[in-house]
Amino acid sequence: MSQSLNPDDRYLGLVTDLYELTMAAGYHVYGMADERATFELWVRRLPSCRNYLVAAGLEQAIHYLQHLSFAPEQIAYLREHPTFQHVPNDWFVRLAHFRFECDVWAIPEGTVVFAEEPLLRVSGPLMQAQIVETYLITTLTIQTLIASKAARAVTAAQGRPVFDFGSRRAHGPQAGLLAARAAYIAGCAGTSNTEAGRLLSIPTLGTQAHSWIMAFSDEQEAFRKFGQVFPDHSTLLIDTYDTIQGVRHAVASEAAMQAVRLDSGDLEQLSKEVRAFLDSAGRQDVKIVASGDLNEYKIRDLLARGAPIDLFGVGTELVTSRDEPSLNVVYKLVEQETPQGTFGRFKLSSGKKTYPYPKQVYRRQDASGTFCGDRIVKATSPEQGEPLLAPVLRQGTLVAALPSLEESRHRCTEQLSRLPKELLDLEPCPPYPVQVSEELEAELCRADFPK
Repeated sequence: MSQSLNPDDRYLGLVTDLYELTMAAGYHVYGMADERATFELWVRRLPSCRNYLVAAGLEQAIHYLQHLSFAPEQIAYLREHPTFQHVPNDWFVRLAHFRFECDVWAIPEGTVVFAEEPLLRVSGPLMQAQIVETYLITTLTIQTLIASKAARAVTAAQGRPVFDFGSRRAHGPQAGLLAARAAYIAGCAGTSNTEAGRLLSIPTLGTQAHSWIMAFSDEQEAFRKFGQVFPDHSTLLIDTYDTIQGVRHAVASEAAMQAVRLDSGDLEQLSKEVRAFLDSAGRQDVKIVASGDLNEYKIRDLLARGAPIDLFGVGTELVTSRDEPSLNVVYKLVEQETPQGTFGRFKLSSGKKTYPYPKQVYRRQDASGTFCGDRIVKATSPEQGEPLLAPVLRQGTLVAALPSLEESRHRCTEQLSRLPKELLDLEPCPPYPVQVSEELEAELCRADFPK
């Protein structure tokens, strides 16, 4: 029997690592499950080729938290799992009534963020806050990763539209949808993903594949017939056989067309030759779309050399963030209320040190409105500047409506405009100043090791 492997959106309890559930069962056994705890999620360090990140994925994370539950068949699976053979029955009964009832604070989507800054904070019953770790990390990681890559491509394009063309190269259909959303937040003009267009009202763009051209015995006929079906939305792919001959055929066919697309070869030289031919033929109205393994560096270099390209389609490089395909995102316990009192929790592992207690991030700006430094402090210690983490859930219930996709997109544009200019460069530069408060450093220094 075939299986889709698409998780039921109503029952996401098992979409997590096994050790989250073993810890949850252990907390229950030892009477710790309802102790109030605080976890924080952040990126340990920026990738070597990133001067900033763009926070994204919060809406899907909140949707998960508000719908998190366990189906009867999932609980039955755990009952039969050898790992849980000594776990008492009342834990499984508890899972049947599981609901997420924690408080959540988060940095809004579209915000520019840096290493060590908490993107999200979860406070509530220890067992609940523990179970959600895996899903929160993967949901925020993929969209933050893609949004950060997309922002660089949009910056490189210098105002020319950039479209996400990457669905077919994404790591699965769901990843393609999430990538389209994240790329749009970061400034991409739209996507080739039709379902993203339907669900999210993102502008969609489609051209044609080489197979359309190859399906006809004559290239001019292929162009003409495509234009007849799509007279107002016709971008003709001209490089199936010979690019220059292709643009001649496109014009000679008298097909309705708004643009031609280049997908291979020397895009700089070909775009110049194609533009010259179109102009000489009186088709100054026809735009040039470029695609084919593009990334922010290639876009930058093409425009620096004067390539007359009007729109860029970026696929594989965007949806996989090929140059930096992962983020070191962690979710760590920072505070716990026990019968003996409230304690800050921390790590001192080499290269993985963490600071205790819930935190807030304050962002300062100079007289021109440019961001000039962030400071990570205890959440109970107000500082000068804009606090970045805002309340989202209280006991599992939304405090206020989440920003719309368009609002998150606008926030990203505004945030990027206020970054120091050197951070927008594609090459690494001296890091943006992020300081951990003296109070947090002191807390770590005087913290007692667990006995």
